[in-house]
Amino acid sequence: MDTTFTPETTAAVADARQHSIGDLLHRTALRYPDKLAVVAGDLRVTYAEFDAAANRMAHALTARGLTKGDRLALLSHNCWQYALTVFATAKLGVVLVPVNFMLGPDEIAYILQHADARGILVEDTLAPTAGKALATARIDGVRGWISTSGAAPDAGWEDVDDWWRSGHDSAPNVLVADDDPVRLMYTSGTESRPKGVMLSSRSLIAQYTSCAIDGGMSVDDVEVHALPMFHCAQLDCFFSVDVYLGATSIILPAPDPAVLLETIARENVTKLFCPPTVWISLLRHPSFDSTDLSSLRKGYYGASPMPVEILRELQQRLPQVQLWNFYGQTEMAPLATILRPHEQVERAGSAGRAALNVETRLVDDDGNPVPVGEIGEIVHRSPQAALGYYNDEEKTAEAFRDGWFHSGDLGIMTEGGYLSVVDRKKDMIKTGGENVASREVEEAIYEHDDVAEVAVFGISHPYWVEAVTAVVVPKPGAAVTSEQIKDHTRGRLAGYKQPKYVVVSDALPKNPSGKVLKRELRDLYGGLASNIGSAENDSGQ
Repeated sequence: MDTTFTPETTAAVADARQHSIGDLLHRTALRYPDKLAVVAGDLRVTYAEFDAAANRMAHALTARGLTKGDRLALLSHNCWQYALTVFATAKLGVVLVPVNFMLGPDEIAYILQHADARGILVEDTLAPTAGKALATARIDGVRGWISTSGAAPDAGWEDVDDWWRSGHDSAPNVLVADDDPVRLMYTSGTESRPKGVMLSSRSLIAQYTSCAIDGGMSVDDVEVHALPMFHCAQLDCFFSVDVYLGATSIILPAPDPAVLLETIARENVTKLFCPPTVWISLLRHPSFDSTDLSSLRKGYYGASPMPVEILRELQQRLPQVQLWNFYGQTEMAPLATILRPHEQVERAGSAGRAALNVETRLVDDDGNPVPVGEIGEIVHRSPQAALGYYNDEEKTAEAFRDGWFHSGDLGIMTEGGYLSVVDRKKDMIKTGGENVASREVEEAIYEHDDVAEVAVFGISHPYWVEAVTAVVVPKPGAAVTSEQIKDHTRGRLAGYKQPKYVVVSDALPKNPSGKVLKRELRDLYGGLASNIGSAENDSGQ
């Protein structure tokens, strides 16, 4: 077939076919100009206002020298300006680099240098950290100040509010192709340095479609966004999908349980995403039962598996809420599999089946498919997959070998294609020659009536190589001992799976996305076995 046209015709066809992230907001604004789009503090804006503000901000970025392909870092808690920046940069084809606000100056400096950032937008409360990072990274360019505390910008910084409040409302005339990078997401990972995951409009929009259809999302949703938007789960499974559909978004700076509960009641919220740790904090809050949560209809969890006992409690205390489990990786933009509401009880603990635009299977170390019921590495093939890792040919080749994205997670698949995530490859505990999935031990401990949270991991041991170790947080008002937890697991787990060490603690360390930081726990408790003799055998192994 002859598809050779003049450059002018080719450009006109490309313009007519453009479907980038920036176009999503514009088209929603055409469909629902007067609909409430975003609530952030006292600010309430319609979709027409949102689109116009994003256009003004895009023109401001252009005036400051940013062009298609440039990288702009964003260091901030959730706020209105965060939402604006996502779509203003997308309209220009400027690559947004969301930065984890929990990072220190040296870690931020590494990201700025690795991404070759042309500028940074910073929340005023994070400016001291950003200043140290910039001094180390030695980058020049755009410096925008997001005011959330009322503080005035320092010298050398500009107030971002001035960029979106005035200027041209027209859309920038920039062609952003399907696979032009629009986002550079740095993974937290387990390695010493994070990798920059390149996502395009094609990756993200394919993922939005999977979320919307398999996740039961609609234009009528009213959703709270409280988890950090620097993480693609909140930003791309939920907030950006709401913009695509025309739903209403309530932006909160953090997942404070009291504020979340009050916001659900006040704004008649219908939809909420939280990792299991945040759902647990809501259930344990003293105002949970006295707060009117009757508007809530859809609940989502992810980031880590939902303990089966917590799932049952949620269904008992919020019977009107349908639940979905989202599983995936940043490199999948990020959704890969979904467990739907009607499957929650029958397949509790499962990550579900491959999402609409995803193909998932399990392979061995040589890339060969493994039989049903056997453990293998979870791999995916999908238009949602990332473009690769920025400036890292070696890691890209390793992760995308054989034409599949290799997640690094281990799982088991049923005949019907339902996936159970066993563990991260790096989190599998190898004790006495046997493999122990930390999640299986966690599920057994969660069955104890007085346990609120638990994390299980392996520590170095002179005899067993690794010893199963648990850190337990009791429910408020409850008291548990290490021996009680060990006794509890004896009737539920094989001897080699039972924890050799149990520590009772007030809290578990977590990142802003709600994931438990097992690396910190390993560092903190890694010496528990240091004085044990080589012949110790204290768990019946």
